[in-house]
Amino acid sequence: MSNPQQDRQLLEKLSPSRMLLPVVIGLGVVGFMFWRSYRPGDLAPLADARPWWLLVTLLVLLARDLGYIYRIKHISEKALSWKQSLDVIMIWEFASCVLPSAVGGTAIASFLLNKEGIPLGKSLAYVMVTAMLDNLYFVVAVPLVILLAGDHIYPHEALQGGFVLTLKIAFGLSYVFTLAYSALMAYALFVNPHSVKRLLVRLFSLKGLHRWRRRAYHHSLEMVHASAQLRGNSLGYWLQAALSTAFVWTARYLVIGCLIAAFIPVSAATFGIIFARNLIYKVVLLVAVTPGGAGFAEGAFPTFFRKFAGSDTMTNFILLLYRIVTYYLYLVLGTIFLPRWVGRVFGKKAVKEVMAS
Repeated sequence: MSNPQQDRQLLEKLSPSRMLLPVVIGLGVVGFMFWRSYRPGDLAPLADARPWWLLVTLLVLLARDLGYIYRIKHISEKALSWKQSLDVIMIWEFASCVLPSAVGGTAIASFLLNKEGIPLGKSLAYVMVTAMLDNLYFVVAVPLVILLAGDHIYPHEALQGGFVLTLKIAFGLSYVFTLAYSALMAYALFVNPHSVKRLLVRLFSLKGLHRWRRRAYHHSLEMVHASAQLRGNSLGYWLQAALSTAFVWTARYLVIGCLIAAFIPVSAATFGIIFARNLIYKVVLLVAVTPGGAGFAEGAFPTFFRKFAGSDTMTNFILLLYRIVTYYLYLVLGTIFLPRWVGRVFGKKAVKEVMAS
């Protein structure tokens, strides 16, 4: 179990005061982009908006969140109630918004599960399962979307040839790394965790990698413990976990296409290309050092989706809607769910300390 000092440090990372920086950065970037791009008449497509697609967007978001709630309840072997699963997912999403994209909400997830009464070993195992399944979705989806969209997956219209080549190389490397890491995790969890532990310790004992040896050792220990916790789960358990993962990530990648379709006519083929470009877009955001990728998400959005939105101003408008429903909404929900969860788990005194920090 974690000690009170560790609990306090983790709760401080979730302090609502951390919302201020990403909100200022994100809205500042969008405001600047509007100021630079706006021309009279640019927002004319709003008059021909298709409310049906806005409703579809909300339904996709709701389905995604329900999928996340179901997945964590299923992966935790129903140790969580529906209410606990809802609280965990909402705070997990909030953590993803207030922590850098490279860290994300996963860093806080095992803490949340542990405080819901799941032993620490199992909490780590369940978080590793979600991470492995998320990575496997990426590994499977990339060849499919490339088959679907071909070279249109890259924004040739927005980048010069050299930058497109760099993006292709970066995306290819990220795919190879994710594939290798997913295979290593799967081997460690299901076949031989101790051999993976030895491999990681030896690898990070090499000159130049030694500084990360301690972290690699702890991560390999987590794999060993997770393997012990997950042995014996049925094929049905893994199928449901995999299908729910595919469902939530597919829904996640549908949002931008739905928002564009609400204002600009989009064919089925174009919708597929928009979906495909989401995978590249998300990889770019992984390098963001700001909380929730604030500034990076806004700045990179036109590069990938300006082609489909009609004008710079409409692109910025759709960007603003996208960040509202996928980012700012969860900041607001986090400020509602977090105090309630802290009060339930740690008591009312802790709520005041967290909200004031």
